[in-house]
Amino acid sequence: MFEKLKGKLDTTTITMWVIGLLVTFAIIYGSARTLIAGKYTGRQWVEFTVFGLAQGGIYALIALGYTQVYGILKMINFAHSEVFMSGPMIGFFAARDLDKWGFLNAHPIISLLIVLVVAMTVSMTVAVLLELIAYRPLRGAPRLVPLITAIGASFFLQYFFKGLFGSNVKVYPDWKILNGKWTILGAHILKVQVIVFIAAILLMVGLYSFMQNTKIGKAIRAVSEDKDAAALMGIDVDQMISFSFALGGIMAGAGGVFYALIYKQVFFLMGFVPGIKAFTAAVLGGIGNVPGAMLGGFFLGIFEALGPNLFLDGLGIPSPYQLKDVIAFTVLVLVLIFRPTGILGERLAKRA
Repeated sequence: MFEKLKGKLDTTTITMWVIGLLVTFAIIYGSARTLIAGKYTGRQWVEFTVFGLAQGGIYALIALGYTQVYGILKMINFAHSEVFMSGPMIGFFAARDLDKWGFLNAHPIISLLIVLVVAMTVSMTVAVLLELIAYRPLRGAPRLVPLITAIGASFFLQYFFKGLFGSNVKVYPDWKILNGKWTILGAHILKVQVIVFIAAILLMVGLYSFMQNTKIGKAIRAVSEDKDAAALMGIDVDQMISFSFALGGIMAGAGGVFYALIYKQVFFLMGFVPGIKAFTAAVLGGIGNVPGAMLGGFFLGIFEALGPNLFLDGLGIPSPYQLKDVIAFTVLVLVLIFRPTGILGERLAKRA
């Protein structure tokens, strides 16, 4: 038994566990100090949590694209961050023109739906074209080849949109109906955060129901299980793969509009950081697992919203919120150390 344990405990494993335990200790110690000091009120913690839920909803919508593609092709589509960027970038021009015509605030709900449809259609189209042009010809290639292709496609899309629309930041017009705050549990919550959270939940429930209850959803799941067997059963494998990319693009386009509603701006590099964080959320939940991507997105959003004030503040760091991006990657490291298959431990991720 000792020999078997000794074989597993190599230097790398011991080092990673030590790092993981040190990070865990720092989180617990910092959180305890912050809570004991009572620096933040209960109302502020509610506000942080609601912001985290809204942000997590966006991460979850993007993460669904990563997990859909991985589930069916066993590859990481690193160009998905630009799929996320493309929708709200084109959606900006639709929103700007609606505002110019006075339609946007005269009919705010219809205007928001129009911008959402435009953004989701554009992101879906970009995702499907990526699969058709960049990935389908490499279907039988070694895994490293489509990975490098995905990185190249990501750079291509970034600079394609930069060339078309310029490198300047574009500010989304203001929806007056989304301004102001609601009082929830004594906390003053921005309306846009609540609306983004609810809309993200509805979209994710819709996607999950589609995957579970429709013929296309069942066919996609069959292809993700075994392409050859699915083909023998009469399922068009190429078509189902395209559908997977399309669904991921639709979710990413919606997430892009919600991101623009919260942060009020878009530009050609806007997808990079949210895309990396969404990938972290997908790994956290269990890559290849749709509910896992949803759960991972919300978990990461809340952890990122609470973390700077909860444990970084307690560690005496002067500007904790500036390190919020570090938290996402710390979570990724901890997951890879302690549970590399993710929270839900999807079977497809284990087999890859």
